[in-house]
Amino acid sequence: MNKNYNLADLDPSIVVEPAVKANAAVIWLHGLGADGHDFENILPQLGLPNDHAIRFVFPHAPVQPVTVNGGMMMRSWYDILSMDIADRVDINGVEQSANVVNDLIAEQISQGIPAQKIVLAGFSQGGLVVLHAGLNCDENLAGILALSTYYPEPCFNESSLRNHALPIFMAHGRYDQVIPLSVAEDSKAFLESKDFSVDWHSYPMEHSVCMQEVEQISAWLQTRLLE
Repeated sequence: MNKNYNLADLDPSIVVEPAVKANAAVIWLHGLGADGHDFENILPQLGLPNDHAIRFVFPHAPVQPVTVNGGMMMRSWYDILSMDIADRVDINGVEQSANVVNDLIAEQISQGIPAQKIVLAGFSQGGLVVLHAGLNCDENLAGILALSTYYPEPCFNESSLRNHALPIFMAHGRYDQVIPLSVAEDSKAFLESKDFSVDWHSYPMEHSVCMQEVEQISAWLQTRLLE
């Protein structure tokens, strides 16, 4: 896909409405090769109160060639140029997808959800994109869930510093072979060096999500959006 895409070019997001009128939203991005359905089934596991008012939005990444996979077409938020993921980054692709996230934020605000009640969440590739979008957002968001992901220094720009109070929940598997734990830890340290506060968690798992993590995500979300 041409990198000059926007929200209108993508397949419609999956939207899961609460039982009551929504007053908060979570925009949740999937990882490489998955789609918006990937985290839809996690919602019952969150154990949220029956009367919660959180809308969940699961967008689909564009289908485009991925260099490390021999140019195979798949859903991808940006190109993976090499296995050296921390240094060789498709910054243009990251920024294009971050713009899509900004459009999704604007869409929620236009539907009556205040920015302070919007959380960005993402797994793997999606995590990098929501970090980039959130750190550079003009709105005062509720926070970022960055799961099994990283944030390479080439993506950072000094304008991000205006959002240094943005809550960040960052979680990673200690046995992750896709994005090594050391890469995630370096990203955490880098963000902290820029005065961001990172609520860090690691778990005995690979490149996935475990129940202990889901429980802590639920508690964090409820603190940010329900209290």
